[in-house]
Amino acid sequence: MPRLAVIIVSLVLTNFAASIATAAPADISDICFTPGGECTDIVVREVDAARRQVLVQAYSFTSAPIAEALVKAKRRGVDVRTVLDKSQKTERYSGATFLANGGVPVLIDSAHAIAHNKVMVIDGATVITGSFNFTKAAQERNAENLLVIRDAAIAAMYGRNWQEHAEHSEPFR
Repeated sequence: MPRLAVIIVSLVLTNFAASIATAAPADISDICFTPGGECTDIVVREVDAARRQVLVQAYSFTSAPIAEALVKAKRRGVDVRTVLDKSQKTERYSGATFLANGGVPVLIDSAHAIAHNKVMVIDGATVITGSFNFTKAAQERNAENLLVIRDAAIAAMYGRNWQEHAEHSEPFR
């Protein structure tokens, strides 16, 4: 019987490995590093290209160009929604304030010690993620990284995660 179990496990693992090998790889269209790379420009370009929806999760959000691109997207009819870390409530005039004043719904995730995500899900097909905070310091002074992934299955996973955090978050005031 142990020999049969080894054969079965071997067959299962072989089939699993074959299915992974034949799966289409995700399209990583941009990789950016700062300082030096133009990660903010990449984010703005992707937001500008959005047609239906942009879901944002962010720990720190002070980048004026990114905030302006999100408000512009909202004004052209894109469903833009954000879940930000609770630290955005204590900032004097944060990205949360700018976004809310621009008509973008802002939720605050206070359920965690830090809501440390740096993610955008665009049109259910593109994910922007990495260590890159949506801040001027991330662009100009910090060692950060950013990936743009074009894959609907990955975007769906990030979208579900966004929704989970939105459900336990509270509206920004």
